[in-house]
Amino acid sequence: MQESDRSIQISGTVTAIVYQNPDNGYTVLRLDTDEGIKTAVGTLPGVSPGEQLILTGSWTTHPSYGEQFKVEAAERRMPSGADAIYAYLSSGVIKNIGPAKARDIVARFGDRALEIIENEPEKLAQIRGFSLRSAMEVGLAFRRQSGLRRLMEFLSPYGVRPVVAVRLFKVYGEEALDAVRDNPYVMTQEFFGADFFEADGIALSLGFESDCPERVQSAVLYEMEYNLNNGHTFLPYDKLVDATAQLISVPPETVSEALDALIEEGAVVRENIAGQDACYLEALYEAERAVAARLRRMVGTPPPHGEDIAALVRAVEREQGITYAEQQKKAVELAARSRVMVLTGGPGTGKTTSVRGILALFDRLGLKTALCAPTGRAAKRLGDLTGRNAATIHRMLGAGIGEGEKLVFEYCEENPLRADAVIVDEASMVDILLMRALLEAMPPGCRLVLVGDVDQLPSVGPGNVFSDIIRSGLVPAVVLTEVFRQASASAIVRNAHLINGGKVPDLSDTSGDFFFLKRPTPESAAETIVQLCAERLPKNLGLDPAQIQVLSPTRKGPAGTRSLNARLQAALNPPAPGKREKLYAGTVFREGDKVMQIRNNYDIMWKSADGLISGTGIFNGDIGTIREVDFTRETVTVDFDDKLVTYLFEQLSELEPAWALTVHKAQGSEYKAVILAAAGGPRQLLVRSVLYTAITRARELLIIVGDRGVVETMVENDRRLRRYSGLRARLAD
Repeated sequence: MQESDRSIQISGTVTAIVYQNPDNGYTVLRLDTDEGIKTAVGTLPGVSPGEQLILTGSWTTHPSYGEQFKVEAAERRMPSGADAIYAYLSSGVIKNIGPAKARDIVARFGDRALEIIENEPEKLAQIRGFSLRSAMEVGLAFRRQSGLRRLMEFLSPYGVRPVVAVRLFKVYGEEALDAVRDNPYVMTQEFFGADFFEADGIALSLGFESDCPERVQSAVLYEMEYNLNNGHTFLPYDKLVDATAQLISVPPETVSEALDALIEEGAVVRENIAGQDACYLEALYEAERAVAARLRRMVGTPPPHGEDIAALVRAVEREQGITYAEQQKKAVELAARSRVMVLTGGPGTGKTTSVRGILALFDRLGLKTALCAPTGRAAKRLGDLTGRNAATIHRMLGAGIGEGEKLVFEYCEENPLRADAVIVDEASMVDILLMRALLEAMPPGCRLVLVGDVDQLPSVGPGNVFSDIIRSGLVPAVVLTEVFRQASASAIVRNAHLINGGKVPDLSDTSGDFFFLKRPTPESAAETIVQLCAERLPKNLGLDPAQIQVLSPTRKGPAGTRSLNARLQAALNPPAPGKREKLYAGTVFREGDKVMQIRNNYDIMWKSADGLISGTGIFNGDIGTIREVDFTRETVTVDFDDKLVTYLFEQLSELEPAWALTVHKAQGSEYKAVILAAAGGPRQLLVRSVLYTAITRARELLIIVGDRGVVETMVENDRRLRRYSGLRARLAD
């Protein structure tokens, strides 16, 4: 599909609706213009035949349907004239009015038909087939349609997405426009999905003072939510005040007053914790307290055991055909004695062997064990290593979207899991909200084993849960430190431990599975990375490009993931006759492309390639391949490990190219070969934990491409980004 960058205007009358998504308003319609019937596509919720539209956008050329007008903005006018009004009413836009009743209404009231329906609907009862009640219902339905249209027309010039208008209207109905005018900042509530700056632009244009309470309180909440995305569960009072004052250019005293009001209302919770004057969003405060309380309760109620644990472990060793090292034996024994425990260690220290032993011991104790991990790839790997079924935590808990589009779980305190024990792998990736959901879903007496590497990056979401649990000293933990002989033969494993200990490995050694290719500039590093993926590794080592994962600490710059994805797509999956592609928000999605799901979608349907198995839910971090771009249905089909998922074009914001990933995005995954770009980036990302996490993603081959100085900086920089969290203090209290 070819698109023009030049915005123009066209106008006309809607003659037909080809397709309309009722949830987000995405519409394909026919428009009668001065130059004939044209097809227009875009977000136009509630638009109906007979309406007059002035559309701003650009022309596109569809491979199957030819010329279409891609709508960026729309001005809607109600139909005028008997023919246009009849077309509008007969389209089914108003419930219980079809062509026959539409004809009668227009015959009776002519050009005033819509005015009558809106302002004097009782007059419809003069027409045969309408009772007074049904007439009033028609008037109410029409006013609702008109209310949504007026709301969209009001919000459109401010760049507010139509889906926000639809959500506002679902809650406020005909009062939605008045609600927004009274306080535009209501749009920033989570369900509606507008950001602070959109609401702020509307408020200031309506004459709201820059220091009015509505504005300052909304800015405080925005600042807290922004920092939630940086991993904090709370912010110190003074830091929150200063950051908000700087954000909206008001005095700190004004922010303090607004923050104190939010605290008084209960929207923000203030507490002295971990030596900090902490301000929490209520949900995070409750999550942190709940996690601490449940873990303390579990530690305080160890499981009863009359068995000879040492004999059980010996039986497991015989069954597994192995003699456990001292630390591994301690881990298996601890699992028998504890309601909750932690197992941590670096690569090659025997975590997997220990997990198999714990699982075998639980089997001998007659326990039903559930295996899970935060991401789909981590869950698949856990299942492969144990030979058991493993699921993502979200799938295990039955995640879905409930009222107000909030995340809900089928399994919870009222409906607990049918399990006697739960083993969580890659537990360092679990944030405070998910940990709360997991703990609340565990039935009384259920055991919990948290497995991970505490030296890897923390969760993307809020909290520092795994590290806080270990450092609190409350939960029994085993730290595996011995690198076993087979693993120590790997330069990847040896160098990962060197780096974790603050030592720069020998980058000149080319005898193993760990290589460094020096390149003087980010541009030359990027060129080399593309050559490795497209030519050298496939030719010299027989590696399929699908087995190679490129990683970078950063998204930006010549060696960042954005640039690398464009280069790798051009080299590994170039355009070709018959290979269809869709340009969406500046990104080309082409058949054969490697893509990643970047947010949890609990309701999207999937089916197996043979169609025999189906289910719902694709999760953040799942990687797949685009199998089909269908311009007839306006869909893209992605294969996620034999789960075929079909996305509407407007859902493509859930996907991004995955030829190259940030190290954060690669957490919980393992790849046969990893190429790491080490060619610069923001200093806060050039840290030891990022390098260590990247290296430990590689199973058989690791190649670092870039600047030796960058590698040395990352090894030496052990500064971990501070996360404000009170969990450690609550556990240690």
